[in-house]
Amino acid sequence: MNPNTAPLPPGYTHVRHTFEPVFDERSRILILGSFPSVKSRENQFYYGHPQNRFWKLMALLLNVPVPQSTDEKKTMLLTHGLALWDVLASCDIKGSSDSSIKNAVPADISQILKAADIHTIIANGGTAFRLYRRCCEPLTGRPAVLCPSTSPANAAFSLEHLAECWSKYIIWPARRSPSDFP
Repeated sequence: MNPNTAPLPPGYTHVRHTFEPVFDERSRILILGSFPSVKSRENQFYYGHPQNRFWKLMALLLNVPVPQSTDEKKTMLLTHGLALWDVLASCDIKGSSDSSIKNAVPADISQILKAADIHTIIANGGTAFRLYRRCCEPLTGRPAVLCPSTSPANAAFSLEHLAECWSKYIIWPARRSPSDFP
């Protein structure tokens, strides 16, 4: 049931974010998604859909092998000063569809901003960006930059094009070629 105790529209589920943000005191860049997909919720970790290009993109930008396990993913992020979370703590949603989100409740990202010297907040896609601007920016006073979504729904952007856009904010020496990540 949603926070207003009103019946949910057909096909909607009220969902709470159930896994923790990834960050430590060395984090300098905070990457925010909108809300975990069904597959991510099943896996209890971020970007769990096999067609989502987030982990391939980060590996490409950071010049490291694509991480496979949750521990490898966390290590890759933390080693490179990256923090990861989602804009929303809960919402009503149809499956994994960002466009269906209703009754959005923002996550409290202040815990990350207090613990780490975050200099850049990146929104992974338009929905995360709009939700951040509406729900979080008024509380934090910190703007976010918009990067194109790594979601498989954003098929218009190749991995190479994503890397070009994201590399304005996440760069690492001796990056590899997108062709190294089929």
